[in-house]
Amino acid sequence: MDTPSAVSVLVNRVSCALLREPAPEGEQRELIQRAALRAADHRQLRPWRFLTVENEALLQLGEIFVQARLQDNPELSAEEEARTRGLPSRAPLVIVAIASCVEDPKVPEWEQLLSAGAAVQNMLNACYALGFGAIWRTGDLASHAVVRQGLGLTANESLVGFLYVGTPRVVPRAAPVLAVEDFFRPWPESS
Repeated sequence: MDTPSAVSVLVNRVSCALLREPAPEGEQRELIQRAALRAADHRQLRPWRFLTVENEALLQLGEIFVQARLQDNPELSAEEEARTRGLPSRAPLVIVAIASCVEDPKVPEWEQLLSAGAAVQNMLNACYALGFGAIWRTGDLASHAVVRQGLGLTANESLVGFLYVGTPRVVPRAAPVLAVEDFFRPWPESS
């Protein structure tokens, strides 16, 4: 498989929600992981860590999700419980991205959170470049105390998302072409 150019990846990458086996393994997985570690990182604080969830662990993560939903709604329907339990199994690999912020006089917490987000974006781009599909999911479960506890997050950590990774079940849609002038303006604007 020919690897697309870096710029091509950056302008054509799209999220892919319909995923199946196989997930990246071996060298391909390591490349995706190495891409995360090249995120913008002021003062090299490395304010992130990642959990890889696959196989039976996907079912365990689903149980944590169910416990979170039941805490919020003890009357959760059987259908909603089954749907929630199956959320992690929508992909063969889920990478849990965690911002591990530290006290630093020059790097505020918000910048460290952005660094963790950049790490996830790098993994999305690497997945696309290697022919895999991926989607970054958050939602209320990402900040739920039961999920945080079940995944072992500490007080200084934030769950920035679940990166679902696998092989696309369908050809990914084309990236929309946006008008750059709608988002970029010279400053100061000429009068």
